[in-house]
Amino acid sequence: MRGTRAELPVVAWAAAYAAVRLAWAATGATVPLTPQVALPPAAHVALAALALLSAGACLAEARARAHAGSGLARAEGSGRAVRAVATGVLTVVVPVFGAGAVSLPLHLVTLLSGAGVESSTGLAQVLLDAAGAVLLGRCWIVRRRHRAGVCVRCGGGHGYPGGGPLVRPAPSAATGRTRAAVFLLMCGVLPWAGVKTVWTLGGDALGVTARRWEEANAAAPGLARALASVGVDVTVLAAMLAIFLMLGLMYRWGVVFPRWTVLLAGVRVPRLLPLVPAWLVGAGLGAYGSVLTGYAALAGLGVLPAVRPSGGFTVAGLTWMIAFGGLAFAGLGIGLLVAARSYAARTRPFCGAPPGI
Repeated sequence: MRGTRAELPVVAWAAAYAAVRLAWAATGATVPLTPQVALPPAAHVALAALALLSAGACLAEARARAHAGSGLARAEGSGRAVRAVATGVLTVVVPVFGAGAVSLPLHLVTLLSGAGVESSTGLAQVLLDAAGAVLLGRCWIVRRRHRAGVCVRCGGGHGYPGGGPLVRPAPSAATGRTRAAVFLLMCGVLPWAGVKTVWTLGGDALGVTARRWEEANAAAPGLARALASVGVDVTVLAAMLAIFLMLGLMYRWGVVFPRWTVLLAGVRVPRLLPLVPAWLVGAGLGAYGSVLTGYAALAGLGVLPAVRPSGGFTVAGLTWMIAFGGLAFAGLGIGLLVAARSYAARTRPFCGAPPGI
């Protein structure tokens, strides 16, 4: 029943998620869907039920997989039906909880700027959805491997049953093609970061003066103002952190801690330590940036109405700024996903041969 024990984190998450959602519904807590719209109690109840349903699907699928190959046609037939239903449930719920975690990068930037937490329930909601997306995504991957006839534990096609020691591949860097793609995607941040830097250094850009930009951001927290005083925009700093993560995902120092980490030098980096934030932040930034880029293009062509300018912007200047932001966020997000895909493939452990094989 090892497969069932592997599903226990999902059950624990689902129980906690449902309890929190039902508590919010019962108390009428304000949980933002958008800055202006709060989720109704019925939505909390529905999401709680969906979490419990997804945990039940993972457990049922794991049990059916454990009983597969018993030799009983009836058992195998019912097991196939259970696995098919579980696959359908997971295929639906993983994107639902993944969509709930899309705003995670925005919360991280807000915290980094020193602005604090705008909504504690909103942040808790995003973190719970992110945890669910990761745990349920793992169950979906296990189901996909089982259906493909490969090892459920490592995803390999070895000809012996899993259960031997897991072997970690030697540290390696991403291929030249992957590095070229990621570096090209990184370049999307240049127009947006360039404009922000011009403003913080006292220059004018897109029809907005540095003075006007400073006035528009007068209410920013102390850390953001302190960084701006030396020419560093806090969102540009956050972008640099994303780029640092991308570099770590592409080179050996992201697999084994390098010498400059002193106490950790030579220690293997826990595989999920860079992968989980890369997946979550990459998906959120990629989706958000793609929407902004598409909107800016359609607004510039007159297909969609332009945003009403504010903060000293003209219509054209604001449209360009939205486009620059879209290119930056989409480039960083997709770059993280591409780098994470390479890192996951290069660091995936495989089952060693059991004794006697």
